[in-house]
Amino acid sequence: MAEITARERILRAAERLIAERGQLVPLRDIAAAAGQRNNSAVQYHFGSRDGLIEAVVEQRMATLEVRRLELLAELAAADDPDGVHELLEALVVPMFELGSKHGIGYYARFLEQIRTHPAVTDEANLHGTRRTSVRVIMHRLDRDLPELPAPLRMRRLRALPTVLFSLLADHERAVQDGRVAVDDTTAWAELVDILAGVLTAPVSRRIAAHQGRRH
Repeated sequence: MAEITARERILRAAERLIAERGQLVPLRDIAAAAGQRNNSAVQYHFGSRDGLIEAVVEQRMATLEVRRLELLAELAAADDPDGVHELLEALVVPMFELGSKHGIGYYARFLEQIRTHPAVTDEANLHGTRRTSVRVIMHRLDRDLPELPAPLRMRRLRALPTVLFSLLADHERAVQDGRVAVDDTTAWAELVDILAGVLTAPVSRRIAAHQGRRH
């Protein structure tokens, strides 16, 4: 087994401590948890707190991107056209697999803590050169919700990451507490159903009337 580098130890420590304590956890605590005697080790490897957070996200996104592209390719090869559920599965299942296949148990809670950080904003996800799969999935979800007025559709899609991060973090906590198995695909499917419900919920008469007045 390859030796874990100091940089990798810092990334792992940052992911865990930020998940547990928030993104303002002292950098010296991250360095100490990574076994680094020098308190400036984080700055040496990543330049700043933002650089560290971005590095954690990019490390995990590299794994997620490969798997999401695989799932999108499977959808493209299938006879049936992809719908909201199928697209959400392509987005979410790789997140569950971080735990079930790769033993990563803090990333969802890390995302919950940094959800407003530039590393995970719409700008990063929809225009980042290494996030093609997210861009494709979001554009196709937009396409598959034609019954919603465009402004409402945009608001629901923008709310999706916040709901997703929260639900995934709750699932991660349940796994850690032993309340659900890390590979319980029924729990995965239930979460996808909830997200689909968020996107496809009927528009109330009040909201429809408000949309009509705006147009």
